[in-house]
Amino acid sequence: MKMHRDCQGDHPDIRSSWRRREFLQVGMFGTLGLTLPGMLRLQALELPKVETFDALADAVIHIYLPGGMAQHESWDPKPFAAPEYRGPFTPIKTTVPGEYVGEKFVNIAKIMNKLTVVRSMTHGEAAHERGTHNMFTGYRPSPAIKFPSFGSVISHEQGSRNNLPPYVVVPSQSIPEQGTGYMSSAYGPFALGSDPADKAFTVRDLLAPKDVAPARFDRRRGLLASVDEHFRATEKSDAIGAMDSFQQAAYGLVSSAKARQAFDLSQEPDKLRDEYGRNTAGQRFLLARRLVESGVRMVSVTFGGWDHHSNIKGGFENQATQFDQAFARLITDLADRGLLKRTLVLVSSEFGRTPKLNGTNGRDHWPRVFSVAMAGGGVKEGYVHGASDALGGEPDRDAVGPEDLAKTMYRVLGINADKRIVSDGGRPIDIVNGGRVMTDWLA
Repeated sequence: MKMHRDCQGDHPDIRSSWRRREFLQVGMFGTLGLTLPGMLRLQALELPKVETFDALADAVIHIYLPGGMAQHESWDPKPFAAPEYRGPFTPIKTTVPGEYVGEKFVNIAKIMNKLTVVRSMTHGEAAHERGTHNMFTGYRPSPAIKFPSFGSVISHEQGSRNNLPPYVVVPSQSIPEQGTGYMSSAYGPFALGSDPADKAFTVRDLLAPKDVAPARFDRRRGLLASVDEHFRATEKSDAIGAMDSFQQAAYGLVSSAKARQAFDLSQEPDKLRDEYGRNTAGQRFLLARRLVESGVRMVSVTFGGWDHHSNIKGGFENQATQFDQAFARLITDLADRGLLKRTLVLVSSEFGRTPKLNGTNGRDHWPRVFSVAMAGGGVKEGYVHGASDALGGEPDRDAVGPEDLAKTMYRVLGINADKRIVSDGGRPIDIVNGGRVMTDWLA
């Protein structure tokens, strides 16, 4: 993600001293005859049991708008505020009586009756990396530990379906917070390697080399298995185990025509591709629908750059038009196919923007209040939760934190976020620490 020139990263890679202690502990357990995997299994058995939930959905599409989308120009316009607060666009009415969205959300206004919009999201992180961490993990950043993304937790808890990766990022893992954190790399995302909007779009690793016949391919697989067995006998580590699981998943993708077709946008009618938009947002969102339809559990899609410190009108117009068309078509497409009830669609950004326009007709970082939107997956239709104040600068009622959003998303999927996962360092850590399941959002 390209940041505005006024922004600076504030989240350097911190190498903690516990890594050395962890290494020494591994060696100690080895001399006592207890391997690290064995130790972790025992620790996992000792974790307290938690209540299980019935799932309301079995897939998530998380659309992330990096940079910090302005709430005034999108989900939380202020039609009666002074121009320096209202901004350059005229808010428009929606299918929910009394509710408005930004002027560029023409198609979204027509499907507002299918959405839940939260206008009182808040946290205290005004830097991009830290705000992004909140919105991908449900945790505030910590110098001592890296927390896993939603997709990695879902991958760990629910595994793969239909020979497909459980967690896919579209188009690539451009955001570090999409990663596995303290968990094994085996739960990391599958990245496409190219953009679905490109005319020559292909997914890396999904095709066997053209000069390798199926029989030869199987022989290579058998030879590789023999080599792997040799190394497993001499060195058992998480890295090898993770590579092993990745190899298994890769062979499954290469050998399964059905799995490969899930990534093939040419299977879609030209008319539908046009309706989504022959652009970055349209083709990424359409591919996300194909993937959850085929069995991927979580698709994390990034689109655009919303860091509009200056000229928010010019910066917002083109991107918002693409997003509006693609998002509205995604929701109606999922509904038409009977997929919306089992698919939670979540739209978020790392924070909002300042309530008042600055001297260059832009808005600066503002984490005190911003908005997220959801659809399908057991959430209410035509519902607005909370509110910001008259200027869009503070929560006016029913404030919500990232941990509440995370806990509710996991609840929708049937995952109890009070459960603890054992980290690579052997420490049990809550999936989400604190937070509430927002039952008001659920249908």
